[in-house]
Amino acid sequence: MYFNKKHIIVLIIALCFFNVFFNNHNIYSQEIEKDTIYSDSLKTNFILDEVRRKAKGFIQINNKDKIITLYDNAELYYMDIELKSGIIKFNWESNIVSAGRIRDSVGNYTQSPVFKQGGDEINPDSLRYNFDSKKALIWNSRTKQNDMNVFSSATKKESDSIYFIKEAKVTTSSNLDDPEYYIRVRSGKFIPKNKIIAGPSNLYIYDVPTPIFLPFAYFPLSEDRNSGFIFPTIGQNNRRGYFFQNGGYYLAPSEYFDLTLLGDYYTNGSYGMRVESSYRKRYSFNGRLSLRFENLIDGERGLPGYSKSNIYNIRWSHSQDSKANPYNRFSASVNLGSSNYFRESLNQINTPNFLNNTLNSSVSFSKTFRGYPSVNISLTASHSQNTRSNTVSLVLPTFQGNVERVYPFVKKNGQKKGFFKNINFQYSFRGENRINTTDSLFFKKGMFDDAKYGMKHTIPISTNFKILKHFSVSMNGNFEEIWTGNTIIRNDYNNDTQEPGERLKINGFDRFNQYNFGMSIGTTVYGLFNFKETSKIQSIRHVIRPSISYNIRPSFEKYYDTYIIDANGNTAEYTRFEENFFGLPSRRYSSSVGLQVSNNIEAKVNEKDSLSTEPRKITILNNLNISTSYNIAADSLRLSPIRMTTGTNLFKNKLNLNLAATFDPYSINENGLRINKLNISDGGGLLRMTSANINMNFSIDSKSFNSNSSKENSENLSGGGRDDDLFGSSQDLTKSTFDDEENDERRKENLKEYINNIGWDLRFAHSLTYLNNKKQRRIGNNSLMFSGNIMLSKKWKIGGSSGYDFKNKGFTYTQLRFERDLDSWKMNFSWVPFSVRESWYFFIGIKSGFLSDLKYDKRKEPDKRL
Repeated sequence: MYFNKKHIIVLIIALCFFNVFFNNHNIYSQEIEKDTIYSDSLKTNFILDEVRRKAKGFIQINNKDKIITLYDNAELYYMDIELKSGIIKFNWESNIVSAGRIRDSVGNYTQSPVFKQGGDEINPDSLRYNFDSKKALIWNSRTKQNDMNVFSSATKKESDSIYFIKEAKVTTSSNLDDPEYYIRVRSGKFIPKNKIIAGPSNLYIYDVPTPIFLPFAYFPLSEDRNSGFIFPTIGQNNRRGYFFQNGGYYLAPSEYFDLTLLGDYYTNGSYGMRVESSYRKRYSFNGRLSLRFENLIDGERGLPGYSKSNIYNIRWSHSQDSKANPYNRFSASVNLGSSNYFRESLNQINTPNFLNNTLNSSVSFSKTFRGYPSVNISLTASHSQNTRSNTVSLVLPTFQGNVERVYPFVKKNGQKKGFFKNINFQYSFRGENRINTTDSLFFKKGMFDDAKYGMKHTIPISTNFKILKHFSVSMNGNFEEIWTGNTIIRNDYNNDTQEPGERLKINGFDRFNQYNFGMSIGTTVYGLFNFKETSKIQSIRHVIRPSISYNIRPSFEKYYDTYIIDANGNTAEYTRFEENFFGLPSRRYSSSVGLQVSNNIEAKVNEKDSLSTEPRKITILNNLNISTSYNIAADSLRLSPIRMTTGTNLFKNKLNLNLAATFDPYSINENGLRINKLNISDGGGLLRMTSANINMNFSIDSKSFNSNSSKENSENLSGGGRDDDLFGSSQDLTKSTFDDEENDERRKENLKEYINNIGWDLRFAHSLTYLNNKKQRRIGNNSLMFSGNIMLSKKWKIGGSSGYDFKNKGFTYTQLRFERDLDSWKMNFSWVPFSVRESWYFFIGIKSGFLSDLKYDKRKEPDKRL
């Protein structure tokens, strides 16, 4: 081929053009997913994986300097590394990538780098990373580890798991640009999802340094539970000196359970110990165990007023998942200890439970044997303790069994209709070993001296059928046999010593049995009254369920004996089964007719909301029950007192009202005993009210008038107290990590909604009891309890609980509460302004559990000498 001068010039221009194009060029696109130029050479440099990249602005490849530049919303992916930034420069020869911010149209920096590797994320201003050595230099980085935010002006990434930080800020504040507090770390070692080991550090509040300084510091960052120290509360008590309270160590030896060891110490020698453990196995069981002990010293040894006492409390709750085993069940709810534990305890966490009068416990295991008929057996240990009288009642154990109801005249799955096919019987037994003792003998050898045991066997037989289509008839019989290990014998009056006969206790097996029969007939009557369609009330329905019953019980006089009670030869009857706790044999023949009427009154009302298509059902009276009986076989006092009970819910279930009263048709004598004379014949009315009680609970709040806005206090409940704040509230500063996370999230959402609506809530509980069984016409109890909370702002909340005893004319236990949300901090103040429990408690600390030891509290404890 022939080339002239023009051809040569054109060829030279073309070669220059292609040289410029391939060595330095720009490719503009809105979204370039992947550049394939020089893909072979890139693959030879990256044998582990392929670099993926894209940018919104442009991708520039400098083949001479071996640098790829990605601009505007740049992204680069390599193995487990994800990098996003305003600008990214990548040298594929040295395997070093640099990233930084870019300026926007008004000159402000934007699109800060986001560096992710594995589950860790860092948000710096700029960085340099070496893919070969896995090391990096990072400037002005931000990273979040759970609730902890770490800001570092300079960071050196040594490996995937080790970073060295310089001039860093550690905080749990959600305000990342201007945190209200932080801990300044001059230098430290940062291990993601594990810990920060820091050198000299001190606390800053709004960039103002505080005197709180540490020569070194340790910050746990692990997502898993870790063992560690719990910083105590430091304070001073006028009677016991300076103290350390609720300090100790938290152990997390397994994913199934944890252990918290806490202690209190006072400079006068008093001390306390707490052992808390929570355990949980998913889909099997969960529970919590708490052991508390306090050694209390008052006064100085050798001086008047010196005393020393020990108090304790044991709590255990255990529940089994319903999916674990449907035929074997084990549960526990234990709350026992010293009767004066909550009244005398020095630990503020026990304050709301000092009003508790009873402690109750129950531990039970049950097993069901499948088949027909199925058999259920259970073994239960229970405990009841009166903290005022110091009496303790134990049942160790209760062994009971039940056999499924058997229909002998019908097949297992056959239709049960008519008199004979509905005949059925059951069998059950219950054995108990009861111990009644006192607090001073509890857990000592003498507590078993007066133990009693017995067993009760029961076989009920029944059937039911209908007559005249609308009347339901039921017939039943019941056979009981009682076994006991203790009986008594009463000796006659001793004429020689002129003293009553001795009562002797006989240990040994004995038994008695008794039986009874009954029959009842009842029906249901419906009354409906409809209003006009334009009326607010559409209809009212009245449901009446009258029933009449007959019961007969023979006399079992054969189990009764007589003994001489005085020198005149007068006698009295007794039964040797007096100490039996399953009841005494029936001494008198009984043949009685019972009457009962149950009423329900409901209404349907139209909603104010025009979009509602269905009327709303409201309850006017819920179970207005009236009952009495007439003993045909009795010589006198044949008519029993008339009992009336009812209840209702008003104002969309905000007000719960329950009423009960007893009326007696007979009069009483001067000794307050019933006599066979009608009250109307004695100058009174037809019926004499002997007792009455009214209980009212009312709750209201600012949003939905729903009492569910009150938060549950688990510490109050575990101590036997209420689930609301009518008796005050406390804060468990050692809350277990096994607490239900779903409930925590729900409480946070409820609190957020409550705050957003600047809410308030009020609760009232009123109890009134009237006594007139001996014509005393006396008010037994008349008290009102109330509590409430008000959000003064999104940050301020005040609340209180108190009550008034109208009978004794005085206020009950009163507590005032103030709470302040300080963003990352919280501040609480509770005050009992009067009574023997007069005290106050102040607390301020960080919300996050990672820095919960950064706190301050102060208190004035009640003077127990009052």
